[in-house]
Order: sequence, then structure tokens, then C-alpha cells
Amino acid sequence: MSGELGGKTLFISGGSRGIGLAIALRAARDGANVALIAKTAEPHPKLDGTVYTAAEAIEGAGGKALPIVGDIRDEQQVFAAVEQAAERFGGIDVCVNNASAINLAGTEALEMKRYDLMQDINTRGTFVVSKACIPHLKRAENPHVLTLSPPLLLDPKWLKGHVGYTIAKYGMSMCTLGMAAELADDGVAFNSLWPRTIIATAAVQNLLGGDEAMRRSRRPEIVADAAHAIVTRPSRECTGNLFLAEDVLAEEGVTDLSRYSYDGADAEPIPDLFVD
Repeated sequence: MSGELGGKTLFISGGSRGIGLAIALRAARDGANVALIAKTAEPHPKLDGTVYTAAEAIEGAGGKALPIVGDIRDEQQVFAAVEQAAERFGGIDVCVNNASAINLAGTEALEMKRYDLMQDINTRGTFVVSKACIPHLKRAENPHVLTLSPPLLLDPKWLKGHVGYTIAKYGMSMCTLGMAAELADDGVAFNSLWPRTIIATAAVQNLLGGDEAMRRSRRPEIVADAAHAIVTRPSRECTGNLFLAEDVLAEEGVTDLSRYSYDGADAEPIPDLFVD
């Protein structure tokens, strides 16, 4: 059965696992077309999934998939991937900026190549993927750009521990606010989405606390369900927001979040970064 995104086309960066894949699968259940650009072509020892296994899952969920191996740091690869997706599916309706790099080192400890990686994937990647999609989105019926980035809180506590990472993530949210105003007359919506609590992803498992942190995480589906709610709203009425996933779900009437707990336990979820 076709849902609200049936026949629509999503272009997702970094969609081979985690939150990006969950958003793709939620759209696929509606019968959407999903183009994925991701770097993982071969299985990785610490990371589940490749762009090809993600595509299989999308097809299995009822969608149509176009897996593209590419690096969003390369402008030409991004534009080529977007054109390929638009040609295959006849346009692009939703752009999801999910690709992100994280390194929580302090200023002295952060190598500049790691700083550059975060800037290139997070802020610059969001900018170039959005830029490439905009001409197609302008022709769409209900065009949305959704970026996985946080509220802009200028309390120094969110900067002092990891200035490099915070700058790179805040840059993504600044793209949202700036482009929402810039493209308002064209009816292209730009919103950001961030979870109140940490999400069970490879980053949490490998970088933020291992099994204990996973136990106190929520599943990526909480972000995917919120994303689905946002990108199905009228684009001219829903733009320029830095949403928290739980607040979006509450607006949709979903207040019992127990279904999203990682292992079904009642463990108190750990608040995410950039959430007071």
C-alpha cells in the first residue's frame, strides 16, 4: 500500500546504516524511491552495512533504491549523484543531509586533518548536497530538505569540550536557517532534526560509551518517524525549524516513547549533546 511518500524521491547522504538508513526504510514502507550516496562499498570491521545492503533493505521494505558509492567531500561526485537520482526517478522531492563525522577531542588534541574532515563532511557536505538538490526541489510539489543537526545553543558548555565538532554541527544548522529564508519564496522547506537522547548507532557503540551507552539509547526509528512527519508537512508552512525528534512526535500525538528503547529496558536514556 502506498503511503504519504509513495512515488516520492528522497536523496540521502550517508544512508548505509543508522539514522540515515532508518529514515530511508520509513520512506520505503510508503513506496518511496530512495537514492543513497555513501562511502561504504565494502563491509567494514566496526560498521554494519554498505550502500548495497542498505539498498536491498529499502527494496525489501517496499521502496525503490539507487545505491551510489560516493564521497560528499567531492563536489563533482555529489552533483553527478544528484543528477543520476533525478534522471532515474524523474526528480527529487526530499533531500536528507545525514552524513556526519564526529570527533570529540579538545582543541590541543584535535588533529587538523580531523577538524577538516568534520568541516568537509558536516557543514560543507550539507551545503553542497543541498545546493545540488535545490534546482530539482524547486520543481517538486512539496519539497523538503532535512538536516540531522542540533539546536543552536550558544552556552559555552556546548563548545568548551569539543570546539571543532560543535562548529561543524552548528554550521549544518546555520545552513538550515539561512537556506530556509533564502528559498522561502520558492517554497522549499529547510529544517533540522536532532534527538533529545543519544541514539543507538555505531558512533555511540564505538566512540561514546559502548554497551552501557547503547543500553541507555533510543533506536534510530525515533528520528526516522519524526523525519517522516516533517517531510510530509506542507513545505511552505513548515520551514526554518531546528526540531527535536521527541517534540515532533508529541505534535503528532505520540507521547509513549517506550517502543523506541534500544533493548526494551526501562533504563533512563542519556541526553544527547546540545540538549538542555
